[in-house]
Amino acid sequence: MGNAGQANYSASKAGLVGLTKSAARELAGRGVTCNAIAPGFIKTDMTREFQESEEVLSAIPLKRVGEPEEVARLAAFLAGDGAGYITGEVIRIDGGMAM
Repeated sequence: MGNAGQANYSASKAGLVGLTKSAARELAGRGVTCNAIAPGFIKTDMTREFQESEEVLSAIPLKRVGEPEEVARLAAFLAGDGAGYITGEVIRIDGGMAM
């Protein structure tokens, strides 16, 4: 989602989406997959001031911020054997915020 005053952030994310898809297509013939993880609000030092914000929580259908371990489990899945046929995807892990 684009937000006012965050053109640089949005452009960077769009660049990573394009890079993910291009790398996935380019490397697929060599058996290499490439996917991206797009986290929403995750409990980290960077989001500390927003973690309990009613404005933030009301925008998240699950009504909570994510745990770092949840992102780690997604990364482990993508790195494991079970995700071998997934490539070129950007997987949001944001409690439904961007749906």
